[in-house]
Amino acid sequence: MENEEVSDSKSKDLAYSWVSTSRFLFYCQIAIFVALVAGGCYTMYKHRYQGKPEVEVPANTQYNPQYK
Repeated sequence: MENEEVSDSKSKDLAYSWVSTSRFLFYCQIAIFVALVAGGCYTMYKHRYQGKPEVEVPANTQYNPQYK
């Protein structure tokens, strides 16, 4: 009776069941990958390019400078 309980708990333990362990680790990797991709997409969307800002360029620093 006690031997059955030990073998039953070993089949549920991750250290003794490589099938359960590898499946668990596979799903953890998939979840982490999806979370990183979603986070990266959100960050890129949040910090996206908003367009050219209107910048006033001084006349003396242009390609053909105009001095006073």
